[in-house]
Amino acid sequence: MVGVLEGFATIAIIVVVGWVLAHLRILDEAAQNNLARLAFYIASPALLLQVMQRTPLDAVLSRNLVTSLIAFTATVTIYLLAVRSRGRSAPFGTRLIGSLSSAYVNAGNLGIPIALYVLGDVAWVAPTLLMQLLIITPVYMALFDSDARGERPTVLRSIRRMFSNPITIGATAGLLISVLDVHLPRVVAGSIDMLAGLAVPSMLIAFGISLRRGPRPAAGRAARHVWAIVVLKTLVMPAIALGVGLLIGMRGQALFAVVVTAALPTAQNIFTYAVRYRREVNLARDAIFVTTFVSVPVILVIAAGFHFAGV
Repeated sequence: MVGVLEGFATIAIIVVVGWVLAHLRILDEAAQNNLARLAFYIASPALLLQVMQRTPLDAVLSRNLVTSLIAFTATVTIYLLAVRSRGRSAPFGTRLIGSLSSAYVNAGNLGIPIALYVLGDVAWVAPTLLMQLLIITPVYMALFDSDARGERPTVLRSIRRMFSNPITIGATAGLLISVLDVHLPRVVAGSIDMLAGLAVPSMLIAFGISLRRGPRPAAGRAARHVWAIVVLKTLVMPAIALGVGLLIGMRGQALFAVVVTAALPTAQNIFTYAVRYRREVNLARDAIFVTTFVSVPVILVIAAGFHFAGV
């Protein structure tokens, strides 16, 4: 229980720092955009390279990975069907940000401490990290790039965009280093670690600036859209993960881990992508903000439920 609160408190403090800096007019919207670009082009690729090169593949190729992928796909499908049922077609960029906000979990900077303190081992979150970094992110980056250029997505274009995007390059490079068991020179590894250390703070400070300089979260006409995403992310997705996990024979700590991971809030990465591609920045910001608060009691309830069930 303490691990859940510690993980959320760490994130909240850095976000508040960004909010205060914006309130004091030390940083503004231009700084927010620059921090987001720094995270997107330099820091996040370095972080993904760092994470992937240290993640053993035998720890992630499991039923946990299958369950996470099915939970993500099902949640995104429900979101897209709900958007379509409203009788009007939302812009492609809106659907991309909305679907990611509904199902892309904060498995990195929040999932890792929660995995360590609540689940007892960081390896429990590794399958979701792998799935998001090597499958979901490259596909969505290709779609974002096509949308930004006004191109119709095709298989060939999507593949080309995947391997020209810095996020995908960082994750792929890390995977190759892990698979080939390459040992980077200390000076190179140290430089990558320093750059990787910029990723989470820069994203969270930019997020804090947006909270201060932008409109009030989950207000106005977008409120229903935001709350629909919140329900999908914090309630529907963990329920799907629980059902799929039980269906394929997961029990005990493995099932607990996949459900808690699915209940994590929307990742800060989505805000970075929204700023980079200028697509639904406020929607991404609001989804992250609200899901972060709502997921705390949800995860605590899940932990209590599994505890009383004897897990």
